[in-house]
Amino acid sequence: MPETQSQEPWEYTLYIPTDPRAVTVCRRTLRLILTMHGLIGLVDLAELPATELVSNAVRHTKGPVALRVCWAGGVLRIGAWDADPKPPEPPKAWGRVGELDEDGRGLALVRACSDQWGWQPLARHGRRGKYVWCEFAAA
Repeated sequence: MPETQSQEPWEYTLYIPTDPRAVTVCRRTLRLILTMHGLIGLVDLAELPATELVSNAVRHTKGPVALRVCWAGGVLRIGAWDADPKPPEPPKAWGRVGELDEDGRGLALVRACSDQWGWQPLARHGRRGKYVWCEFAAA
């Protein structure tokens, strides 16, 4: 197993069904990708935001979903593409989510855990949708 970070850029895309079990598959795949590229120090930090992005895509859309993991220039970018072109709901402030609320924290977690996050409209294979992403700089 490599113990040094990759210097060359790389990218993986995992196409997943809109099935709640796919979130676990994505999380485990992300852990394996980062470990094999010598980025074990980013695994725990990146897992939660990646899980939130994928679970939002699976939960709130009916079409296909894809997880994208990219490394370039010392920055890890993780994103989820889905077939719904509507922008994501803006992250709620922690004080605005009730302690019994079952949702509304996902993008706030992504924002809190990552160095940067955002979204953009994106078409894939002739289908319109959006790409929601977050970035982590390697320490």
